[in-house]
Amino acid sequence: MHKGRLEAFGDAIIAIIITIMVLEFRVPESPALSALLPIIPQFLAYVLSFLFLTIYWNNHHNLFHAVERVNGSVLWANLHLMFWLSLVPFTTAWLSEAGLYPAPVTFYGLVLLLAAVAHFILVRTLIALHGKQSRLVIAIRGNIKGKLSLGLYVIGLVLGLWMPILALVFYVLVAILWLIPDRRFEKVIRSPRQ
Repeated sequence: MHKGRLEAFGDAIIAIIITIMVLEFRVPESPALSALLPIIPQFLAYVLSFLFLTIYWNNHHNLFHAVERVNGSVLWANLHLMFWLSLVPFTTAWLSEAGLYPAPVTFYGLVLLLAAVAHFILVRTLIALHGKQSRLVIAIRGNIKGKLSLGLYVIGLVLGLWMPILALVFYVLVAILWLIPDRRFEKVIRSPRQ
């Protein structure tokens, strides 16, 4: 099965998710610049969620450039990831509307954690299809960022129950971690196919 359609589907879903998030913004009725002040929390929640979605888009793009084909198991694993990402607009809206309270902050982190777990499952499914000597395995060797992200999400979830602001700090740390360029996929993609 060719991977191109799956890549395009992932691109479309993530674009729609981002569009839904930005459509949540309500235009202030006043033309005064001060009318933007009440939507600052919503804007900050949007920026963080936008970062996560673009990180997933980037990783999804890299992942499917490092593989040759997909199968039914990969399709389902990809849909599993898209499901959790599709909840990001809801959790972002709740977080921005409710504020820094345990339930919305913890639920936001739970969706991020489950998206990370779904991404891990997708990677493992692709490895099972392509083998332990594949370009994908070479590209993700070590995967310190992935493991560290899962740990930071879990810590953030626990902290979210008592200290929501500190939980958000951990979620932001995950975003920052993934903004640091990772050249592993680029090296593998540029290298001749084995």
